[in-house]
Amino acid sequence: MEQKIHQGKNVKRFREMLNIKQEALAYDLGADWNQKKISMLEQKDVIEDSLLKQISAVLKIPVEAFQNFDEEQAINIISNTFGDNSIGYQRNDNPTFNPIDQVLKMHEEKIALYERMLKEKDEMMARLEKLINK
Repeated sequence: MEQKIHQGKNVKRFREMLNIKQEALAYDLGADWNQKKISMLEQKDVIEDSLLKQISAVLKIPVEAFQNFDEEQAINIISNTFGDNSIGYQRNDNPTFNPIDQVLKMHEEKIALYERMLKEKDEMMARLEKLINK
């Protein structure tokens, strides 16, 4: 079965993952770019290599990611990564009634959760990189 990689959708996907607006990407690409042009670019199946290199530099994402990223493969990786429900609600079995203690405990739990999410994101990125480089 022929794999169809849509480079424009990949640009959009990575831009959104990085929480970058079309206007911001346009600004970073230079004076002859605007939001509408980015929107049109993200609809293209294939993007010229020179332009992909520019976008790659701006978003700090390897050109190969835009060229080789396949959504179905990625969904499989992500579902395998997060399928064990490792990110979940942490129950506090030792309630304290001192408001400062409660606030500190809440922050510690948020930090622990954030660190776990970062670790899982790094592992997912490593898996994606391996997939892209195949």
